[in-house]
Amino acid sequence: MVEAQDRIVAGVELGGTKSIVLIGRGRDILVSERLPTTTPAVTLAALRQRLAEWQDQYKPEALGIGSFGPIALDKTGMDYGHMLATPKPGWAGADVAGALSEGFGDRVAIHTDVTGAALAEGQWGAARGLSDHVYVTIGTGVGMGIIAGGQPVSGRMHPEAGHVRVRRVAGDDFAGACPFHGDCLEGLVAGPAIAARTGKPAQELAADDPAWTFVADALAESFAGLFLTLACGRIVIGGGVGVGQPHLLDMVRAATVEKLSGYLPFVDAAQVANRIVHAQLGDQAGPLGTLALARSVLD
Repeated sequence: MVEAQDRIVAGVELGGTKSIVLIGRGRDILVSERLPTTTPAVTLAALRQRLAEWQDQYKPEALGIGSFGPIALDKTGMDYGHMLATPKPGWAGADVAGALSEGFGDRVAIHTDVTGAALAEGQWGAARGLSDHVYVTIGTGVGMGIIAGGQPVSGRMHPEAGHVRVRRVAGDDFAGACPFHGDCLEGLVAGPAIAARTGKPAQELAADDPAWTFVADALAESFAGLFLTLACGRIVIGGGVGVGQPHLLDMVRAATVEKLSGYLPFVDAAQVANRIVHAQLGDQAGPLGTLALARSVLD
């Protein structure tokens, strides 16, 4: 019997501005194409057409879809695989899974692009060998993919832990930039929040700018909560802000240890560098995540 990692599968990464459709075996991408994300009708039809052509040529056994969100993931719901309310014009209610799954039967897995990236980092990246980890992308927003027992966590929908409010460090009176919640984690640490707080994009801030103390503290509050709630083996940080500021990682590590106050034996000063790490797959995490999703529905 051919092992799952050696079987050919298809993937679609549906992004807010661009989408990627691909065929892969294991972590090897055999062929891929990038298409603009415009309207649901045009974009999904173009992706489906390319999949149909490649199905004849490569005969992929399953399809993985990693989509921007929010998206309905309750398999018992009538709206499973549909886009929920989203600020992207025209996409609310779009049947993403239905439009792309023709020819794959029940061998279709759909989740957020962030969760796909989490699976990829677990199989081929910074969380290899772990059954429990969290992938956190910090960029335009804050997204989290949670893997528990080797499986993505989802209930009625996917986790939206980037919108959980955190305790604020003394002296941080920034109102926050999230249009829904103000000073939730995303409203405090995402790229637009940093720009709103300082008047500069994150990449232009000096490493010793006081704003980084506030950003690191908010992330540490969140990460301490994740370790306490999930007892996860590792938190993997990706995204432009997450990996684009090398000094931030050590600040977050130190603040997380301080907030845990010695309560968790596996997250102390000696081990935290192995518990909070940078992602390894870069811009390949999303496409590889679709292949990981596809593999998850193979026998």
